[in-house]
Amino acid sequence: MAAGDLPCNGDGVCMKCRAPSSESDSLLCRTCVTPWHVPCLTAPPARMEDALDWLCPDCSQTDHPSAAAGAVGSSSGGEAGDDLIAAIRAIENDGSLTEKEKAKKRQALVSGGGAVDDGEEEKKGDDVMSILDESFNCSFCMRLPERPVTTPCGHNFCLKCFEKWIGQGKLQCANCRASIPHKFASQPRINSTLVVAIRMAKSAKSVTARTGHVYHFMRNDSRPEKAFTTERAKKAGKANACSGQIFVTVPPDHFGPIPAENDPKMNRGLLVGDSWDDRFECRQWGAHLPHVAGIAGQSKYGAQSVALSGGYEDDEDHGEWFLYTGSGGRDLSGNKRTNKHQAFDQKFEKLNQALRVSCMEGYPVRVVRSFKEKRSSYAPEKGVRYDGIYRIEKCWQKIGIQGFKVCRYLFVRCDNEPAPWTSDEHGDRPRPLPVIKELKGATDVTERKGTPSWDYDEAKGWTWMKPPPISRSPVRTGDPNEQRRVRKAIKNAQNTSIRERLLKEFSCLLCRKVMVSPLTTPCGHNFCKYCLMGAYSDPSFVRERGASSGRSLRAKKIVKKCPSCPVDISDFLQNPQVNRELMDLIESLKRKSEEEKEQEKEVVKGDEDGDSDDDGIDDAEEAENQDASGDAGSEKLSEIASVKDKKSDVDPNVSQDTELEEGGREGEAAPWKRSNPDVEDQSVTRKRTKAHAPKQSPKKAKTSSNDVDRDDSPSSPLSVPAQD
Repeated sequence: MAAGDLPCNGDGVCMKCRAPSSESDSLLCRTCVTPWHVPCLTAPPARMEDALDWLCPDCSQTDHPSAAAGAVGSSSGGEAGDDLIAAIRAIENDGSLTEKEKAKKRQALVSGGGAVDDGEEEKKGDDVMSILDESFNCSFCMRLPERPVTTPCGHNFCLKCFEKWIGQGKLQCANCRASIPHKFASQPRINSTLVVAIRMAKSAKSVTARTGHVYHFMRNDSRPEKAFTTERAKKAGKANACSGQIFVTVPPDHFGPIPAENDPKMNRGLLVGDSWDDRFECRQWGAHLPHVAGIAGQSKYGAQSVALSGGYEDDEDHGEWFLYTGSGGRDLSGNKRTNKHQAFDQKFEKLNQALRVSCMEGYPVRVVRSFKEKRSSYAPEKGVRYDGIYRIEKCWQKIGIQGFKVCRYLFVRCDNEPAPWTSDEHGDRPRPLPVIKELKGATDVTERKGTPSWDYDEAKGWTWMKPPPISRSPVRTGDPNEQRRVRKAIKNAQNTSIRERLLKEFSCLLCRKVMVSPLTTPCGHNFCKYCLMGAYSDPSFVRERGASSGRSLRAKKIVKKCPSCPVDISDFLQNPQVNRELMDLIESLKRKSEEEKEQEKEVVKGDEDGDSDDDGIDDAEEAENQDASGDAGSEKLSEIASVKDKKSDVDPNVSQDTELEEGGREGEAAPWKRSNPDVEDQSVTRKRTKAHAPKQSPKKAKTSSNDVDRDDSPSSPLSVPAQD
């Protein structure tokens, strides 16, 4: 951008001269359709004919090949420029399109993407997708954000669009021109809440039941369901913990995905995006069995899974592919479990050889990412997450950052399910291998020569092209009695609408309720504004200091860490900006859900009224036929009326119970005034139990209490209602 050039704001006021811009004095950019004040431009168009093809200072960059090519072609009067101008004029003259649709078509045309897909028009038929399309759009590509990132000023963009914008040296938000911190610009964090919401709205498919199978399971019923410690454990936490039950029935050396027939507990299998609090829970579901080691495998058999947890600084994570560093080379003497410093060279042996075997055979490898990987934009915010199937394409040795040889592996994603950081509805497609610069100085390079065992089929997708390796760990057969819990879980999942599931995803990490005035921190976490501001007892951001002699010292900054991670967000808290797009989406979903509930209530009420009216008419006719004098008929009608009055007396109680259970947030104490939210939730549970005590047995009251506790907890694909 030329020095001093600024566009007009949303009210049509020039941001440079602060004067309102009229239509005759304003000029629209051909690419971004941003209004600019012509008298304030450093280099306005010389002729009126050039105004139609004018590019603003933001878009007229040399690193935009499509825009630059379009500008050259149009200015030279070539056929490409004439065709582009004709296409833009045809879009402007189309009266059937709205201004928003015209802007989308112009953007797609100028960027070289052609016309807008028909699928975008079909999305309007989906109610939730239309709400998302209205509330969320990347300001650069005018589409739903792909791998969305949220700036500290509260605006959402695609990760690639944002990185391209920052790559041009622009540290200002494209929407509000607010400055972007250098730390956030260098390492943006993907907003996982928006990723889940976009994908959930796109899929909008309820969980379907699957047919039964003869289950193969390991007899570990004597173990508890969670990791446990014995009386001999001397360290707190899970330092001396033992693993709980293994819920899946695959052998320990199982390659590839874990299907539903090997999941007798949930009947769903291992799905991409499943998350756990720690590596113990990840082990219980078969994603990655070792709770410390990063590689699971056997040197002569192959590797089944790996974990990305920030153990080696040589690792490079690019989402769909990453460079993984092997194990070994570190001094673990003295009963050490890990060591940051490398002491000798790594070799292709043991677990490194297992990865090499999987590379040569083309075996599928399960990949989990941990929140400990701080250098990656694709790591989860907390816990451990299963990210799908990858395949090792190459492996080699090179000199690492610490000066010793390390074994390196190129992993490329090849899964039928979309990645957790994308909002695609389909999985991966075969893609060309990335260019790896470090291969020039690499040694002992290994590439697969034959066809891989796990490959892509046009009809089936990614599947086994060769028979999978035979397991060396046999398991015993049986039929566990878990069908009742499975049916209950499936039924609950089917009865939950897509809007309710979306609202559950938009929950505050402090109060565990749907966010009000949502804030997105630079570290990618979402909170209510009042919950986040009230989480800190000291409202000041600097602490004045003074010497004993009375001389004032330099003020010290007060560090305020994010409630969900150790990142300092004190600069963000000085002027927090509400994520308006997210707030509008939440309000729209709430409004639609309330309208849906009101319509259901009206339908049910209409059916009940119709039934009661018919009953009254039939009873009245019967009374008139029994007694022609009318006395008996009047008595009969009075009895019917009294019965109806008794029925109506029951309804207020039901409505009161409903109001007690479905109390809104307006009648509750503010989140920042609560001393202990868990105690308050328990008191609410006790009140609900007492309110229902006269109407149901103690066993049912206990069940309702459990239901309340499950509703207050965040939704998880692994949560199963407790067995009666």
